[in-house]
Amino acid sequence: MRTVEALESNVRSYSRSFPAIFSRARGSIMLTEDGRQIIDFLSGAGTLNYGHNNHQIKAAITQYLSSDAVVHGLDMATPAKLQFMETFSSVILRERDLQYRFQFTGPTGASAVEAALKLSRKVTGRQNIISFTHGYHGMSLGAIAASGNRFYRAGSGASLPGTTFMPYDGYLGETVDTADYLRKMLMDESSGVDRPAAILVETVQGEGGINVASKRWLRSIEALAKNVGALLIVDDIQMGCGRTGEFFSFEFAALSPDIVVLSKSLSGYGLPLSMLLIKEEIDAWRPGEHTGTFRGNNLALISGTAAIDLYWGDRTFSEGVRRMGDLMRRRLEVIASQYGNAFAVRGRGMAIGFDCQVADIAETTARKAFEKGLMVERCGPLDQVVKFLPALTIDCDTLNRGLEIFEISLADTVKQTRLAVTGS
Repeated sequence: MRTVEALESNVRSYSRSFPAIFSRARGSIMLTEDGRQIIDFLSGAGTLNYGHNNHQIKAAITQYLSSDAVVHGLDMATPAKLQFMETFSSVILRERDLQYRFQFTGPTGASAVEAALKLSRKVTGRQNIISFTHGYHGMSLGAIAASGNRFYRAGSGASLPGTTFMPYDGYLGETVDTADYLRKMLMDESSGVDRPAAILVETVQGEGGINVASKRWLRSIEALAKNVGALLIVDDIQMGCGRTGEFFSFEFAALSPDIVVLSKSLSGYGLPLSMLLIKEEIDAWRPGEHTGTFRGNNLALISGTAAIDLYWGDRTFSEGVRRMGDLMRRRLEVIASQYGNAFAVRGRGMAIGFDCQVADIAETTARKAFEKGLMVERCGPLDQVVKFLPALTIDCDTLNRGLEIFEISLADTVKQTRLAVTGS
């Protein structure tokens, strides 16, 4: 770690939270250079939904590499790209009665968000984007302008115009319908809010604290977008590719977004791949109008196709994700119940947040958990929520062992906190 501290920028983050040198990984287990086994409940921030070094997906990559097939080809047609689009279209889209065109963007989720915002403004001729409190969409200037966290926004060092923030579902309490509030603001010609090019939303806010939007609220937002002539963009970067129990996080609400943003686990193997799904009638790009060197990573397209073939041919995998998510949530709710109303559990599928209410409790619990062999991340506006994103392929025994480590770590933290308060 001395090399990291001496040579890497101060901006590094995860290496501070998880101070170890990781040498190998398989499934839900990471190995450190000094021989420790760490259960991974972070999954590359949602990038490794099918676990580390999934051997079946790796076999497809290895076979492709050994054939001297095209690895980098800009946006030129290759068998890898054609196979991915055909597989995604037939297995994912047609089965859900969805029809979209594919736009392969730059390699990051933020790249895809930027493209979505740019296209929305081009199509509508408007500038304003409606985003939501606690939303997070990436670190580039356009994406961070649509993200709520002040710490990240301040780091841009620039003015961040073009976005109006509105309260997310539940932000103002259970009795306030924030979709109705947004409707009034957009329908009132003197509200001061410009008609938007797009409404950008996460169905479950990951970095914002695992805040879950209801089916009713999401449908209201979709209807409102249509009413005001705005595009509906669903950011499914972290919650897509099965994280909530269905391939798309918006399926449960029967939405039909104008644009869907996908990245993270899209490649199935941790390789960079991002894309937009855009409805044909809004595909207003002129050739080359939005471009980039690293669109359509062929290795990532091969691994992404393998992941779809392996896990999404029928509903079996989705059902398993929901079962494991229910198991995880019930166990965390039992843990929370031991402390009265001090903590709260929320989430959908295998994206669960344990709200410690106090940032120090979440930070200490996560640190102790890592010392005991569990990797968990924190999220929320103050990093007060412990976020659980285990691989969707994790086995029950490993999941339960990880939850047990969390339970012990939380108990140690609470005990330590109480002793500090009482001065004992």
